[in-house]
Amino acid sequence: MPTIPTETVPVLTVSALTFVLKEVVETTFPHVWVSGEISNLMRAGSGHVYFTLKDDAAQLKAVMWRSTAQRVRFDLRDGMEIITAGSIQVYEARGQHQLVVEQMQPKGIGPLELAFRQLQQKLAAEGLFDAERKRPLPRFPRRIALVTSPTGAAVRDIIQVMTRRWPRADIVIVPVAVQGDQAAGQIAAALRRVHQIPNVDVVICGRGGGSMEDLWAFNEETVARAIHACRVPVVSAVGHEVDVTIADLVADRRALTPSEAAELVVPLESDVRMELDMIRQRLVSSLRQRAQRARIRLDSLAGRRCFTRPQDRIHDLSHKLDDLEGRLKRGIRQAVESSRQQVNALAASLNALSPLAVLERGYSLSKRLTDGELIRDASTVSIGDQISTLFASGSIISEVRSIDLDD
Repeated sequence: MPTIPTETVPVLTVSALTFVLKEVVETTFPHVWVSGEISNLMRAGSGHVYFTLKDDAAQLKAVMWRSTAQRVRFDLRDGMEIITAGSIQVYEARGQHQLVVEQMQPKGIGPLELAFRQLQQKLAAEGLFDAERKRPLPRFPRRIALVTSPTGAAVRDIIQVMTRRWPRADIVIVPVAVQGDQAAGQIAAALRRVHQIPNVDVVICGRGGGSMEDLWAFNEETVARAIHACRVPVVSAVGHEVDVTIADLVADRRALTPSEAAELVVPLESDVRMELDMIRQRLVSSLRQRAQRARIRLDSLAGRRCFTRPQDRIHDLSHKLDDLEGRLKRGIRQAVESSRQQVNALAASLNALSPLAVLERGYSLSKRLTDGELIRDASTVSIGDQISTLFASGSIISEVRSIDLDD
């Protein structure tokens, strides 16, 4: 072990040594490129991003201030391989060195391409690209809104094609920036309020061609969600045929160019006139065929006997009526005779059961005068009772003088 230094040997404090190291490190490494894998990613409420860059043998603390983090197009995730550029700084309070990131890009792929893929996967998982939610375009739009730059070549191409194909449509230009930091916000705001324009049936949103950086506003999430939420159908017309943006995937229809967008939105007047002529011809032909069929049927009806000899029908009905009348009369007579015979038979039966018929054969009926009860047995009367006796003809009143109960 070394001996303790004497008063002639200078002794540094921790702060002094750390300051010296800070000067040496930061002077030696003012700008470096470092590749590694992100781990321990943490986003602070201030907007700063803290993480660790690591490889198989070592780790390096890193920080990205908010101003730099806001410029990163893609999402940072643990496990992502990146290449960073920045400076090495020593944090004196902890005696640690860290990389202050000033630039960043994913390893093996461009940052914009990665940002595009990440947003595409996110929105696809939410169903924003599903074909079922895409709305049909109106066949004959009354008014078309163009969300684009009012000075670009795209708006001139669209207007030229529309006025040539379908001059009856009204065109409303909603001016927005289509490139730069403010473009995405302006485009999204225009799409959110475009339905407030009276009679707007469809929207064309786009711009002319350019690099991926030029078209990037149409790859922003805020624009994609504004297209999805727009209350009228949206046609995306961004760049040229080879350019595909997130806006193209979300829109109800994608046009390969601004000119094609105009062709999708409005019909060709000559085609419409031709179609109307064909419809008119089919209608006239159909009406003629119906009139011909009606005439043939009318002629067929006119040749029927009921129209050529109408009196024959009347005579037939009159004869039938007379026949029915005769049959009815004969039926009534037979029914009356049958009923009369039935009545006579019933009368004879009733007469046979009538007590008067019994009286006519010499029998009589006796009743007590006091209560009118029929006397069926001699034991039911007493001497002195007055009784009324009914004969077949007339009746008498008598008084009981004696009663004989023997048979």
